[in-house]
Amino acid sequence: MQVVSTPAFGSGSKLGMARDRRFFYGLLHRRVFALPTWRGWLLVAVLAGAVGFAGVRTVHVFLAPTHSVPGGLLVVEGWLPDYCLEEAVAESRRNHYDALLVTGGVIGPITPGPRFTYADLGATKLEKLGATTPAPQAVPSQDAYRDRTYISAITLRDWLNARHWHPAKINLVSIGPHSRRSRLLFEEALGPDVEVGIIAAKDLRYDERHWWRSSEGFRSVVDELVAYVYARIVFIPEK
Repeated sequence: MQVVSTPAFGSGSKLGMARDRRFFYGLLHRRVFALPTWRGWLLVAVLAGAVGFAGVRTVHVFLAPTHSVPGGLLVVEGWLPDYCLEEAVAESRRNHYDALLVTGGVIGPITPGPRFTYADLGATKLEKLGATTPAPQAVPSQDAYRDRTYISAITLRDWLNARHWHPAKINLVSIGPHSRRSRLLFEEALGPDVEVGIIAAKDLRYDERHWWRSSEGFRSVVDELVAYVYARIVFIPEK
């Protein structure tokens, strides 16, 4: 370590330099502190690189968890691509569910009048893909410029309450790195009495193990990481 001291102004002796001296009318004082040598900086760089490499390798796994809780309600985000909806159909056949519900807001620009929603589109696609028991039901949400996932979750909560339906658990189907944020927002909306499981369908647009090698993977992971941090730390949900 290199030891660095800030000299006191007006100190003319080595003894004065070694002491903690006040100067500039007592507003400043000198402290002795240590800086790494080049070997120390090299070690810091190696450790930082190792942490960064580990973060890059594990961030996708963190953002795209699968913690399924079969039974109860199966909830699908209606904007998902067809190959993710196929996975939702397979899940509905693997396990018994009381209902298959599809969430989502309006498709396209927000304009006055009734609009077709991702909930309607997803329910139609699921039915065509063979989801019949239980039959898919659309739970469309209102127009929204922002916080669309949370608004979909709030709409689902209100839809269930209007039918006096109080499930103990739901299984949510989402895609890739969007999944952790979706589960967080559904947990916020539904409250602590509802256990929210998550099934992260694979995003086929890129190799999830090497997401940083493609622009689609890089944008998806970075955007969702920022959005998750915002949802976890900054976002204040409206109940």
